[in-house]
Amino acid sequence: MILSERLLLDGFNRRGIERALAALPLPQTPLFLTRLRPRLDIHVFDQVASTNQTLWTLAGARAGTVAIAHTQTAGKGQRGKQWVSSPGGVYLSVMLEPDWPAERSAHLTFSSVWGIVSQFRNLGVAAQIKWPNDIVVRGQKLGGILSESKLERGTITRTVIGVGINVCNPVPATGITWQTAAPPATEPVATVLNQVAAAVLLGIWRGVFYRNYTDGKTFTDAYQSLLTNLNTPVVLEGETLKVIGVTETGDLVLKPMAQNSPLPHGQVEQRIYIKPGEFSLGYSQPGT
Repeated sequence: MILSERLLLDGFNRRGIERALAALPLPQTPLFLTRLRPRLDIHVFDQVASTNQTLWTLAGARAGTVAIAHTQTAGKGQRGKQWVSSPGGVYLSVMLEPDWPAERSAHLTFSSVWGIVSQFRNLGVAAQIKWPNDIVVRGQKLGGILSESKLERGTITRTVIGVGINVCNPVPATGITWQTAAPPATEPVATVLNQVAAAVLLGIWRGVFYRNYTDGKTFTDAYQSLLTNLNTPVVLEGETLKVIGVTETGDLVLKPMAQNSPLPHGQVEQRIYIKPGEFSLGYSQPGT
């Protein structure tokens, strides 16, 4: 990392993140989460291969242990893609010990993205969820999530939730930064990075806590209310479909666009279900 980048990130550290965690306002809903302040063991590194990998190998890491890096050399995205991790972004992973049944593994990611987006919206950023787990603003990608879990006898014993958020780092044409999406800030860059990291950590904790203490339908409705894809067209194998929702297991629900008109009496409306990871909704560049 060059000297100018080090100076830019000076102050983006454990103490700064802990101060931001203590001061960050929480959303007023759900009401029973408004006092949730997790205890976290935060480790900040200048550079690592990936924060997920670092956390898995960190001695003594337990639930609440966090790895944050100023840069990553081998950051991972969905479907094996590389997550470019230039200085100026927030790249972090947090370890959880959920003890959830294996069939609820997708909801660890879903609850995390719901919590982060809720927290961002509380800070004035008009974030939404792009199914299944991307964070978008005005259709452009602000960040993404990658979760990795370990199972024992059908139970998720440990999970690492990895998150990358664009703050003031270079982004592709389909991306957007926090500095562009958020209300104008007068604080130094390091302070903004601390605040974004704190919002991500609080969001993950609130999201997983909320899913753990509510039923599947209630949580799915909350997730779906933040979904940017609802009622949008999707082309799948040459057929134009419309997104109409998400199931409690996280599947995307589509129907043919032709079924927008009333069906003949007795005919059942067709539904298509897509599991997370089986299909990418993609991004369009601004102006296209």
